[in-house]
This record gives sequence, C-alpha cells and structure tokens, in this order.
Amino acid sequence: MQTKPHFFASHHFDRMAHRRDQDTWLEQRRNSGTSWFLPVAASKNLVFEGPPPTAALLTLGEVDMLSCPQVYLGEYKERSCFALLTEADHAAGWPGTVFQQVLRVATIIDTAEASLLAYARAMSIWHRNHRHCGRCGASTVSTQAGHVLVCSNPDCIWQQFPRVDPAIIVLVSDGERCLLGRQATWDAGRYSTLAGFVEPGESLEDAVIREVHEESGIVVRSPVYHSSQPWPFPSSLMLGFQASAASSEIHLRDGELEDAGWFTPDDLAGGTLIRLAPSVSISRRLVDDWYLAQTGRKLEAQDAPPKAW
Repeated sequence: MQTKPHFFASHHFDRMAHRRDQDTWLEQRRNSGTSWFLPVAASKNLVFEGPPPTAALLTLGEVDMLSCPQVYLGEYKERSCFALLTEADHAAGWPGTVFQQVLRVATIIDTAEASLLAYARAMSIWHRNHRHCGRCGASTVSTQAGHVLVCSNPDCIWQQFPRVDPAIIVLVSDGERCLLGRQATWDAGRYSTLAGFVEPGESLEDAVIREVHEESGIVVRSPVYHSSQPWPFPSSLMLGFQASAASSEIHLRDGELEDAGWFTPDDLAGGTLIRLAPSVSISRRLVDDWYLAQTGRKLEAQDAPPKAW
C-alpha cells in the first residue's frame, strides 16, 4: 500500500473550514497585506513563466480585481489564500505571467503550489457551472467564503455545495501480467489502468467489477482498496484498487477503449513498448507498486520533458 501522499492532495495547507462563515475575520485577512491571491481564468491558473514556472501568489498590492468573486482556500505557510475568479478571456496583467492549465506544469512545479492551483481551479469551474439554481433557474449568490451557492429566489433559497465525482481506477493482474488499456484520443502509445465513474446505488467494489468487465470483458475478483487521489479536472476523486483477474480473454465491449492488453514487467520497463500515465497520477502509482512487488525494483520515470513556453 502507498505511504507517500498523492499529488494534488491538500495536506500542504489547512482549509480552515470553520472560518468560512466568519465575515469579519475573512475581511481582516483579505486586507491584511500578507494574504495571497490566486487568479483563475475559468480553468486556467496564473503562473509565473519561469523557468521554472511557479504559482502566481499575489499580494494585495499586486491585485486590482478584488471586486471579482473570491473563494477562501485556507491557510498556506501562515498566510490566507484566496482564489480570484476572473473571466475566461481575462488577459494576464502581471509581468512574466501567463494563464496556464495546471496539468501542463504539474511535473515541474512545487507540489504544494500545484495542490493549491488545482483546488482553486476546481472551485472556479464549480462557480461557473452553477450560476443558476438547478430547481427554479434563478441566479445564485455566493456565501460561506465561496463554498456555498444559494438561490436568490426567496421562495426557493436552495443551497448548492461543491461536489466531487467518485471514480474507481484499478490495477488488474493475473499474477504475472497487468491489464492496461488506451483511449483513441490519447497520445500514441499511451496506456493506463482501467477507470470509470461510480454509479448511483453502487458500491466501490461493484463499480470495479462492472467497469473492468464493461471495458475489457475481463472478470475480476477480490477488489482491494489501495489509495485515493483528488483529481479536480474538474471534480473527480479517484479511488484506487488492485484486483485479481478470473479470466484472461479480452473483449472490448462498450467502446470506451481503443485497445487493451496484458503486459509483463519487462513490457513496462524503459517506456519503449508503451508509455504509461504521468507520475502525478494515481494510475502510475498503481503500476509502480505492482511493478515493485513483481520485480523488487522501481520502475523508471517516463514523464516527457515539459513543452517550451
């Protein structure tokens, strides 16, 4: 089982949820001069271009957009952090900065900063997708430091909270090989562990068995929980499992995968036969742990060099 926290986990900072309804305290922190502000334009975060790139953690004197919606993220390095939710077409107005997808820089940015950026991004997308009440259609009003959206219709006042979508992801093994698949839209040669969303009225174990069988035709038994990873792209929680195969013949049944196959440890080494998921993902952690258990060795990193800015 994994012991090192997953990438994008929030152990780097304190969310301070008990402060979200304390408007006076929040206003004091906002105007303190020591707080940090993280601009987000739709799904893109503001970063300093580097090299290497770093999160744009701006102080009060560096921002001129405090009238835009804000979300209190919590405390990081003894400073309060607020996401500034700007419009999607907002141009970066700070020297040396650019709005960038956090996944593009995830492998080269500070891990704590990456967690903050991903959190801010997820909250930005949630706000953009819930501007109106799902019951009556009236506009929503942000409360609880940006963590609750309340219907503005006094006859409704329905409250909406940020949600996460649970998804299972599983390393299936027949003892000597592991099962990996690829989608047609992925980069050439990219393979990953199988995954899918949990459906209503379904246990995690049931979801593992169903998803693997739907996508590959493989019957699995004894799903065992491994670990979980926040994957806020936009709002998933990946629940990792290991499972044993009870069959071996692959049938691509639901059209989700372009290809699937069984791979030995030798097939995975070197990254020449196939390319694995990036090191920041739980998929890669599942493969790494299986490879280590099979060989007693660590699997070499396969992350591609960052693209030029």
